[in-house]
Amino acid sequence: MNHEHNRRKYIRVQHLINISMAKVYHTTSSEALCMLTAMTPIIIKLEEIVKRYNTKERKANCSKESDHEVEYKYWPHAADTVTIEEVVSNEEATIQAFTDRSKQEQGVGAGAVIFKGSELVAKVQLKLDNRCSNNQAEQLAILKALQTIESLKSYNINPRTATIFTDSRVSLDSLHNPNNHAHLTEEIRKKVTSMVRTN
Repeated sequence: MNHEHNRRKYIRVQHLINISMAKVYHTTSSEALCMLTAMTPIIIKLEEIVKRYNTKERKANCSKESDHEVEYKYWPHAADTVTIEEVVSNEEATIQAFTDRSKQEQGVGAGAVIFKGSELVAKVQLKLDNRCSNNQAEQLAILKALQTIESLKSYNINPRTATIFTDSRVSLDSLHNPNNHAHLTEEIRKKVTSMVRTN
């Protein structure tokens, strides 16, 4: 009731302002006055302000990870990167990680399981913002798998080799594409480079 009262009050105020600007009779309709004065109806303007405010609030309160293009000045130097290879042989790595993702009406999720031989050593479960794509979810799962592998006690891993299994061709193509500088893609590259340097 209060909301409807305020709404009528705002419409009345705009009507009076438009009448004085257009210098017309009080009986002229609000719609006609808005056209004559080229003013946006105040209700539409208020709804726009409310929507903009709500969008900003959602973004400010969103602590989930999402993707964006990395600025040119933060691109890694070509000499500081390593080649990310796809497994072509049946040779088994000491550590094997399997990643997957899902985007449904209930939300977006991703995860990874990490094995040392046949022993399950770690699990990663991620809940993402609904705006995230399947590809972003998969890339985040790959990144988190790498971070988890790096955190494992290295003296138990011999030889220190790891393979990540993903069914996302898009993620692999993104990593191999030198022109792709999306945030998650660059973070995966940086993490692989860091791990290679520490053997």
